Amino acid sequence: MSRRAWMMFACGVVVVLVANGLRQSLGLFLRPVSTELDLGRQYFGLVIAVQALVYGLSQPLVGLAADRLGAARVIVAAFLLYGTGLWLASTSVTGLEMLGSLGLVVGLALAGTTQVVVLGAVGRVVSNRRRGIVFGTVIASGSLGMFIMVPAVQAGLEMVGWRDTLLVLAVVMVLVSVFSVGLVDDQPHSVSGRTQSIREAIREASGHRGYLLLTAGFFVCGFHVTFIATHLPAYLADRGVSPSVGAVAFGVIGLANIAGAYLFGALGDRYRKKSLLTFLYLGRAVVMVGILLFPMTDRSAVAFGIVLGLLWLGTVPLTSGIVVQVFGTRYFSMLFGMVMLGHQLGGFTGAWLGGVIYDLTGSYDLMWVFSVILGLTAAALHWPINDRPLARLDIRTA
Repeated sequence: MSRRAWMMFACGVVVVLVANGLRQSLGLFLRPVSTELDLGRQYFGLVIAVQALVYGLSQPLVGLAADRLGAARVIVAAFLLYGTGLWLASTSVTGLEMLGSLGLVVGLALAGTTQVVVLGAVGRVVSNRRRGIVFGTVIASGSLGMFIMVPAVQAGLEMVGWRDTLLVLAVVMVLVSVFSVGLVDDQPHSVSGRTQSIREAIREASGHRGYLLLTAGFFVCGFHVTFIATHLPAYLADRGVSPSVGAVAFGVIGLANIAGAYLFGALGDRYRKKSLLTFLYLGRAVVMVGILLFPMTDRSAVAFGIVLGLLWLGTVPLTSGIVVQVFGTRYFSMLFGMVMLGHQLGGFTGAWLGGVIYDLTGSYDLMWVFSVILGLTAAALHWPINDRPLARLDIRTA
């Protein structure tokens, strides 16, 4: 890659590491926030579900803004909003205030600070044959962030409480916004010698059966990861795992996904991405059956964290890789943002439904059963996807 491409890649890694790392650590706030504000787990689950929904609904428009205005402007504005949302959450005294800050404001900020905008910028300066490993590395950085953030957040909760921890994190978000400068995009966006309109791009994608299947399958990914990120710490505590070991098991998901996302991204450059996605979702279903059937101890909790981490976000470099492979780079952020909307609708369902089922039954077992069924469904959806590039694409800009 060129020096410019390396600079964009490095800044993109930092952006995703911090923004996505914190997003996947918010489940640690479930118990202290629910206890102090006298909220049920269902309500905190709703907060994270609304966050996921707003994140998803905003993705296509934020992606389009990045395609038109550049990633750097979108990212710096989003990080400032991220910090504002965390600060407001730290001052919340009612469930409604928490819903507005950690749910609505942070959800909107996430749309501009995580993978869609960053991958759109970086994807334009790397060739198609290397995008898998580059995208996988960027996604892996989010998991490295999770591995760093989880113990840091847990330590903050134990030392200064959840309010001051959120306040410190708000300052961190504002400081990290400076890395958006490295993602200024001055590359030309061309498609087969002419400019494709937004309407044409949307019509083309919405009429592509593979794109629709990919979006439906990504719903399942969102369901899985948001349910687990929101409820796993509490689930492990319910099963007798100590909070410190639970934090390790939760954090090791991020550590293992550094290897998993990188591996699946690299494999996506050599093998058909849709086949790898089928395998990945089948693997998730098998692991979740194991969580239901095997006793949960400190050792098994960490072991399950490792295996879940290997399968955690390996879906993202593969899914985004199919989008850019089929449709090209011109409106990648917008089109992948629409796929991410499916992911976040799944995230809304997973976070909220997990809380509902727990409050109604006193257990997460039924939620794990649903997760297994959805994993098998996603595997079946990805197998028939047509992942061939469209005939209009110039191979140099695909």
